[in-house]
Amino acid sequence: MENKRIVKKISELKIIPVLVLNNKEAAKPLADVLIQENLPCAEVTFRTEQTIDIISQLKKTAPSLLVGAGTVLTCEQAQRAVDAGAEFVVSPGFEKTLIEYCIKNNIFIIPGVATASEIQGALSLGLSVLKFFPAVELGGPKMIQALSAPFKTVRFVPTGGIKKENIMDFLALPSVLACGGSWLVKKDLVENLQFEAIAALVREAVSLVQTQAQLQ
Repeated sequence: MENKRIVKKISELKIIPVLVLNNKEAAKPLADVLIQENLPCAEVTFRTEQTIDIISQLKKTAPSLLVGAGTVLTCEQAQRAVDAGAEFVVSPGFEKTLIEYCIKNNIFIIPGVATASEIQGALSLGLSVLKFFPAVELGGPKMIQALSAPFKTVRFVPTGGIKKENIMDFLALPSVLACGGSWLVKKDLVENLQFEAIAALVREAVSLVQTQAQLQ
């Protein structure tokens, strides 16, 4: 089921940093950066063998950090992520068995959708916060705007191809809850322990979003 507290937090932050990490030792300094730069949220993707260890490490070292698991493809991954401390899970596509498992076990899932049919399927299961992926390749803000017309209750979390140059085009849409972005925590910067560079990227993104909010 959807978690109002998490939805509210994501809506306030507007950006979900998407992490692909191989080194669990990077978890603490990375968490410190996200918290210090006022973006206390991270989606750790199941794209490395260290995902579970990193989720666990993030929650142990930074309990205030909102941690989710991304690229969740199976029920087993969803359960392992939650057991490790993840507060929500994100899947790239719409897979009914996984979604029903999460609903049954009270795991907040943001499933991926790309079509009107998938959105209808999600709504029929009681879900209205949906990942739109891959966002840019599927038509970007114009496509989301078109889909929002018949599906007025849906809040989208577009991910895929989003960066500082186009994020505000997405966030300008009332139907967009927040955007997922991997450009904030680049894999090479993490591997080279360049946390100051990551902090600068996060700071820039947060400032961009805050400035836009003040203008509205």
